[in-house]
Amino acid sequence: MKPAPFVRHVPTTVEEAVKLLGKLASSDGRVLAGGQSLVPIMAFRLAKPAHLVDINEIEELRHIGSDGKVLAISACVRHAAFHQPVVAGPLGAILSFVARHIAHYPIRTRGTFCGSIAHADPSSEWCLTAVTLDAAMVARSVRGERSIPAKNFFAGLMTTELAEDELLTQVRIPLPPPDTRFGFNEFSRRAGDFAMGAALVSYRLDNGRIADPRVGVGGAEASPRRLVEAEKALAGEQPGDHAFRRAAEAAAQAIDPLEDHQTNADYRRDLVRAVVRRALEMAAG
Repeated sequence: MKPAPFVRHVPTTVEEAVKLLGKLASSDGRVLAGGQSLVPIMAFRLAKPAHLVDINEIEELRHIGSDGKVLAISACVRHAAFHQPVVAGPLGAILSFVARHIAHYPIRTRGTFCGSIAHADPSSEWCLTAVTLDAAMVARSVRGERSIPAKNFFAGLMTTELAEDELLTQVRIPLPPPDTRFGFNEFSRRAGDFAMGAALVSYRLDNGRIADPRVGVGGAEASPRRLVEAEKALAGEQPGDHAFRRAAEAAAQAIDPLEDHQTNADYRRDLVRAVVRRALEMAAG
């Protein structure tokens, strides 16, 4: 099939883009960045936006950089930008590792980090990353700018706290301490498919014991989130099989699992056990 007719608008500044959204959002106006999620949906006519606000010509939305405290990722930064570390230290390394798990190479060359966040697919690797690392989403509209913590941003299956006339201009990720250890693991039926379960974990060692643990899970629930039950199972423990299995079990019991034609709740819980434990083992080196 082909998309239903629409009007394409091409602003060259953020101010122009948010003015267009302010005028067109109520008439089913949508933002077009990478289009790797929106365009296929339009092709099947599951979405029929009357207006597309194409932000690809906005120079200020193509940048990624760090002030030494935060990594700022603008709205038109492609997944492929992370094939190599974009910042020194553990954050650059884990973003590069995660990026290689996103779909297929052609999609990574066009799809955008912020577009993935705004689309809010529960299996999105970047949504999981944002939640686990306490990112902040910067939204702009004609009313001004606001910052939304990742823990409050995802409101359900492919649903966010963005207002219909707001543009997600940037995602800001705090830089972790240089001794932070990371691990990531996901499972999909085939390479490049959507993840049916994924885990991103991090922690530091304090006198040989786990400090500041973070355990995020995606793909298993309607939205990615940190699992405090698994983090409590890790805090103060020595890294190893016993602690990792306890944390994985806590994670499996904490989720509200998605069910579909391929899986049931027990399957999703088993999957979470596996991806959390493997992510922790990766972090341990």
